[in-house]
Amino acid sequence: MIVVTGATGNVGRPLTQALAEAGQQVTAVSRHAAAVPDGVRHVAADLAEPAGLEPALTGAKALFLLLSGDLHAAGASPADIIGKAAAGGVRRVVLLSSQGVATRPFGTTRIAMRALEDVLRESGLDWAILRPGGFASNALWWAESVRARQLVAAPFGDVGVPIIDPADIAEVAAACLLDDRHTGGVYELTGPEVITPREQAEAIAAALGSPVRFHELTREEAKAGMAQSMPAELADDTLDILGSPSPAEQRVSPDVQRVLGRAPRSFADWATRNVAAFR
Repeated sequence: MIVVTGATGNVGRPLTQALAEAGQQVTAVSRHAAAVPDGVRHVAADLAEPAGLEPALTGAKALFLLLSGDLHAAGASPADIIGKAAAGGVRRVVLLSSQGVATRPFGTTRIAMRALEDVLRESGLDWAILRPGGFASNALWWAESVRARQLVAAPFGDVGVPIIDPADIAEVAAACLLDDRHTGGVYELTGPEVITPREQAEAIAAALGSPVRFHELTREEAKAGMAQSMPAELADDTLDILGSPSPAEQRVSPDVQRVLGRAPRSFADWATRNVAAFR
């Protein structure tokens, strides 16, 4: 049995599907009831309360751990999840971390994630750590404005990073869960090329077959919009990365190729597969 947390998200959903199609027994974990592939068991649990995960871990041999906001939830102790997994018989954990653990190690979120990585390394379990950069699926933030006004509005229009398709993260995660060769691996996951927001808008337009305008926001305008859904400190941190990525954050990593034996998917491919969201 393999347990997938965050099973309804951009990474967890394709990972659950891939494991089920590979003939694995899978338990999908999310906060709320959700549709899952045939043959997959679903357990509703809040990872901020590790005790609630125990029913999902019963009989499991491996765990894909995606924490997202649960890393900083009030009273959360994400290290307890690894302890409960080990106590329940899990022998392998694949952790979805962040590229920023290495490239910007002193932010609050990255400090907490680095600590969790260290707990996993010292747990005595088999492990692998995935450190993706920006996600192609973040472009879904623009879906409403593209549908309504054929418009992408974003800051730093000509500053790019090699964003990754979440489906590639899912495939790498599946490989790490199933193949002993990846035990102890730390994989930095990026797309195949640096791409700017303006170029992303062009790729969305090509997928739609209709024009999409690009409007460059000021940093202040972007922060005002982002602050509606995240703390101002996190908005500033995100804008620092988007506006002034380091050479390490603009580097195209070979790790997807190394694990999967193929190049990572392009943003244009992601846009084509997800074009319905922008219609």
